Amino acid sequence: MAATAGRESHAGGGVAAADVRLIALSKTFGDVTAVDNVSLEIREGEFFSLLGPSGCGKTTTLRMIGGFELPTAGQILLRGTDITNEPPERRPVNMVFQSYALFPHLTVFENVAFGLRRRHTEKAEVARRVGEALELVHLPDFGKRKPDQLSGGQQQRVALARALVCEPTVLLLDEPLGALDLKLRRALQVELKRVQLEVGITFIYVTHDQEEALALSDRIAVMDKGRVEQLGTPEDLYDAPRTLFVAGFIGTSNLLPGTVERAEAGGMLVRLDTGDACLAAGEGLAAGTTVAVVVRPESISLWREADEAGGTEGAAVPALAGEIQQSAYLGTSVSHQVRTDRGARLTVVVPRSQERLGAGDRVRIAWRTGDAMVLPRQAEAATKEEATA
Repeated sequence: MAATAGRESHAGGGVAAADVRLIALSKTFGDVTAVDNVSLEIREGEFFSLLGPSGCGKTTTLRMIGGFELPTAGQILLRGTDITNEPPERRPVNMVFQSYALFPHLTVFENVAFGLRRRHTEKAEVARRVGEALELVHLPDFGKRKPDQLSGGQQQRVALARALVCEPTVLLLDEPLGALDLKLRRALQVELKRVQLEVGITFIYVTHDQEEALALSDRIAVMDKGRVEQLGTPEDLYDAPRTLFVAGFIGTSNLLPGTVERAEAGGMLVRLDTGDACLAAGEGLAAGTTVAVVVRPESISLWREADEAGGTEGAAVPALAGEIQQSAYLGTSVSHQVRTDRGARLTVVVPRSQERLGAGDRVRIAWRTGDAMVLPRQAEAATKEEATA
């Protein structure tokens, strides 16, 4: 289970070859289009996530890669070989499910060995590979236990070992941590990434949890209504969303509707629907275009209105005056709900070391032009990224 050369190339910054190519892939169920003309290239050794809300088509896409659903149209290539119509057992892929799907009457060892024995692998080889797989998931002494003697996290590790022991070219994971509590999920995210880096194979991961996708993935395809809204690294998606859907789905964003007044100082001057004026990064949008200013809560500076020393260099001009409506202490930071005097509502997150302010305090808020962006509210389809790379 050593790392592959492809993985080393990817980790070293080179562009690895495509392990999986989806070409104009579509799937309909009666009158419902679950996946709509999706094209993707997933690189060898990559941790690739399909992210989106329930019903966006991500699980159907994964099931088509695994052979559990046949496409209505399009192709699936695995290392250049067309596997579109191959049955699951003839594809060099394996799948890990949210439900674990362990055999309750078999021991951990027997569960992990199941696929090898179906292939008539020699007994000594089975013992060696099962032992390596259990070592990999940090369960070397659990072989004689039954699934009901394990915690949920341990059962998921066994399911992962069972999927890896047959050395698939690609591992498919359908929300494998979805049934676990938050603390355990986060612990297993670290373990899952460690395992993927160690074995070096391509992981294709389905989740609706954007924090999980950001933490684990090399690249992410954000899906909505059967289509890919944007493809990119976690940094790309968080810092430079291409559509309002991505801006709202990845992390927390303030989406402030308004209208472009003019280009100014390297950005766009936007008149918000509330009447406030602000600057944000953007180009190529004509005066009168209806837009939304997108700004992350942690990118906003906040200070007491009476403090003349407040503000931030390069901030929106003028700063917006308002009042804190509600505050929440989050441990490492404080989240404020601020209503401007003209009615705009924003979430502002500041370090806990900053002066403690609370409901009723008069404040001013501002942000650097480059920390906010302008996205059009109309004809969003024109801004969608071509999902091939």
